[in-house]
Amino acid sequence: MTAPADAHTRRDIAPVICYPNDSLPSPQAALDRGAGPLMSVATIIVPPRDAAAIRVPAGHVLRIHCPEGPQVGDLNLFNAHDLSERFYSGKTRALHGSHVTTGDQLWSCFPFLRPIATITGDTLSWYGRDAFGGSVHDVIGTRCDPYTARLLGGENYHYCCHSNLTRALADATGLSLVQAEGHVHDVLNVFMCTGFTHDTGQYFMKASPVRAGDYLDLLAEIDLLAVMSACPGGDCSAQHSSDTATCHPLAMEVLKPQGAAPWQEPPLNPYNRSHGY
Repeated sequence: MTAPADAHTRRDIAPVICYPNDSLPSPQAALDRGAGPLMSVATIIVPPRDAAAIRVPAGHVLRIHCPEGPQVGDLNLFNAHDLSERFYSGKTRALHGSHVTTGDQLWSCFPFLRPIATITGDTLSWYGRDAFGGSVHDVIGTRCDPYTARLLGGENYHYCCHSNLTRALADATGLSLVQAEGHVHDVLNVFMCTGFTHDTGQYFMKASPVRAGDYLDLLAEIDLLAVMSACPGGDCSAQHSSDTATCHPLAMEVLKPQGAAPWQEPPLNPYNRSHGY
């Protein structure tokens, strides 16, 4: 279509932030707790092209390590006592932006909508946003999955992040694969460097800046079940769902703050759920 005479005027209208976040609960208590002395109480290794699960008590820190070489991970978070309360990447994105770092909170789904984890440490916070519009730890990607792989490539691939998370959740909970799959949700792409292209607006990935020794710390605001897949894309410099990409393990470590007071989990969202009736 031919652009109207006032096309430039329309494009030059300043944007408005949809969800100003100045009134969100302060993350300071979580940041202070995560900055104190920490004692390791549990660690699990996430094998390359596979997933694992670990339980994180409220008030403890989940540290996600890159122990060997560049590797990204797809993370699901659940209320350890109620799988229907789980991480809501879309609302986290709306409240904090397309990528998260220290001080940002990870929110649960409706009708709970409360912070279930707060990022208290990020060794990649220096990366910022690059010239391509890329940044690290995104809440925009959905996870690589066998359905899209079949749609685009015509083959069944079982070691994508969706399938890895499904198996690990089933193993951690005793659910069947069919039951577990219904709980797997859009992820926090830990260490992944992503963005949208300037011309077509397509989701892109590029080589992660993560290196051995880097980590991301999450303070558990409630008792959590964390399930993470070590993506078969490795550092995601080339492709998803690949048996040829160089992949490395990840590690999830539970750290207990020393000398800290008992933790108070955030209340459930106070909306009365009447929906106008």
